[in-house]
Amino acid sequence: MADVVVAKQETPGEKPRGKAVNLNHRTYYLNRELSWLQFNERVLEEALDNKNPLLERVKFLSIFSSNLDEFFMIRVSGLRRQLAGGALHAPPDGMSPAEQLTAIRDRLEPALDQAEDCWMNEIRPLLMREGIKVLNHDDLKSKQRKLLRKLFKREIFPALTPLAFDPGHPFPHISNLSINLAVVVKDPGHGERFARVKVPHMFPRFVRIPSEEKADTQERLGLEGHTFTNFVPLEEVVAENLDTLFPGLEIDSAYPFRVTRDADVEIEEDEASDLLAAMETVVGQRHFGSAVRLEIDARMPDRIREILTKNLGLAPYQVYAVDGPLGHSDLMQLASLDRAELKDPPFKPVVSPALARAKSIFSILKDRDVLLYHPYDSFTPVVDFLREAAADPDVVAIKQTLYRVGPNSPIVRSLREARENGKQVSVLVELKARFDEENNIVWARSLERAGVHVVYGLLGLKTHAKMCLVVRREPEGLKRYVHLGTGNYNPVTARIYSDIGYLTTDRDLAADVSQLFNALTGYSRKDEYRKLLVAPGSMRQRILDCIDREIEQHKKNGDGHLVFKMNALVDKACIKALYEASRAGVRVDLQVRGICCLRPGVDRVSENIDVTSVVGRFLEHVRIFYFHNGGEEEIFMGSADLMPRNLDGRVETLFPVSDERLKRAIRDDILFLHLRDNLQSRRLLPDGSYERVGPEPDEAPLSSQEWLLAQAGSWHFDDKA
Repeated sequence: MADVVVAKQETPGEKPRGKAVNLNHRTYYLNRELSWLQFNERVLEEALDNKNPLLERVKFLSIFSSNLDEFFMIRVSGLRRQLAGGALHAPPDGMSPAEQLTAIRDRLEPALDQAEDCWMNEIRPLLMREGIKVLNHDDLKSKQRKLLRKLFKREIFPALTPLAFDPGHPFPHISNLSINLAVVVKDPGHGERFARVKVPHMFPRFVRIPSEEKADTQERLGLEGHTFTNFVPLEEVVAENLDTLFPGLEIDSAYPFRVTRDADVEIEEDEASDLLAAMETVVGQRHFGSAVRLEIDARMPDRIREILTKNLGLAPYQVYAVDGPLGHSDLMQLASLDRAELKDPPFKPVVSPALARAKSIFSILKDRDVLLYHPYDSFTPVVDFLREAAADPDVVAIKQTLYRVGPNSPIVRSLREARENGKQVSVLVELKARFDEENNIVWARSLERAGVHVVYGLLGLKTHAKMCLVVRREPEGLKRYVHLGTGNYNPVTARIYSDIGYLTTDRDLAADVSQLFNALTGYSRKDEYRKLLVAPGSMRQRILDCIDREIEQHKKNGDGHLVFKMNALVDKACIKALYEASRAGVRVDLQVRGICCLRPGVDRVSENIDVTSVVGRFLEHVRIFYFHNGGEEEIFMGSADLMPRNLDGRVETLFPVSDERLKRAIRDDILFLHLRDNLQSRRLLPDGSYERVGPEPDEAPLSSQEWLLAQAGSWHFDDKA
């Protein structure tokens, strides 16, 4: 794959002179951060789409906002650090940190305006038409104000702490993502004064307005089954009752604001004697990272804005003025209202007849492998697999990785029970799973108390692989049962993420998983495995080798075809290999839900590459890599996206599927089905923009997710003939 530098640098769409193409040139790579913003714009499009049920639109608007919060906490804060300390390596697109920060602001502002307009002028009025009224305090009747004031004094006032800012009071710490009020009061003896009041996060963001008929002590702030659905934002309730916090003073004005801080906590693992204790300390520092964004009410005067920006150490470009409520992520409270007619139709994940009939999942696995495609297939068989293993007297050992587990985990419960039943249980809990660190610390402590062997992975790496190994004593000797997946061991997210689970007794795969667990809990320099592709190590090279093989097969047979479905495509070496495949005539279909740095459709570079993205009811989370291989098809699935962080900085696995019937099911009923989607799919264009994919004149409309929901009760992947 040697690259030849051309004398003239090409721009996308320009036909290269001669046969030489410089695949290292920056114009062939899209910027990672801007590509992510485009993904989030596709999420926003779902909120804008009036074909979606109303509360689902509210949900997407909330997700759009919470995604942005994390983007600023991690990605923008990282660019700020690079700007301050100097970037060590430029991204493939060549943009400097300063250029990226400018481009992010330019790209983001129209989307923010669109989101605000969507809420204020479309979704909010539609909610009001459905009896869900989000009102301003000024819109309330006198009686309602009195009832709210009574509720405020009883429920909210005791939790508030006004903090003055003057020569005797330092500027208060503003915690990450909290809603605050910048309050200006007039003191007869001292003139104008400034204070900050934090809006307590333990209360719902939208306060139910007490009804005149039910203004009693049972009527509180939350969602405890009341039938009335009139709300007012909590910060407005606080703002209208500030006189109770500043008695004897005149309240001049109050303006909401919100600060986002650097939350990308880092730990010097090689200097930590106890990683668990060190992570507990570091996670607590997340609220104290440097400020990276200030959101303010657009009506805030310049003098108040200057007080905030100066004391938070922010530049003007880091301030975002909003005409409306701050923090749309809190709209999830409204999306959770019990109004089924305003949501997607409910569905029940299916347990296939073969699994439902079986007395033991081990008896099924002795005869064949089982494929589960969540959420269409229930996650219950995975839970049952662990539960049965914990209780089975013939099971001698269980090994498990846990990345994001969720609350009240039945998986963790089974692991504790297995240990109580005398089995050897080893669990790798990834403490560095971002924003799940606190949850995972709790689970790690709980498992340790039960006597489980808990380890935290390899130094300097996150363990992202999804693996479970059960060792069972059988008449012919010890037998290993394996579950491998693309998603977390979390029954909650298994209902909203599309992921694949694979249960098998394949001897080579089981041996590989066993050896990988030994490497994670002990010491190993093993890079090559029988069937498993493991990162860091050989995974990237094996993928590149398979792409090279496809090029060679295409030269022989003319039928080269690669189909990759994943969350993100960033890795430069993999992108260059796909460019080489396209240049050789191989057909390349990529479905990349989020970030894609590959630029498709460029003449003589990527004209044979098609890139689509599906955003819909479920989060497309599967990673599947299909190689036609001259008719000897090969499919890998697993936890890894094609990103440097996955291939170099995490323990990841990709596993092959050998069972021909399951291979056909994955190819036809998952991969090719999603490629045919012409309702929820967007296509990436050569200029880096996306367009909606619509049905051709002779083509029937198809939403892959809706089709799978409709079919889930009539056929099953593990029964596929």
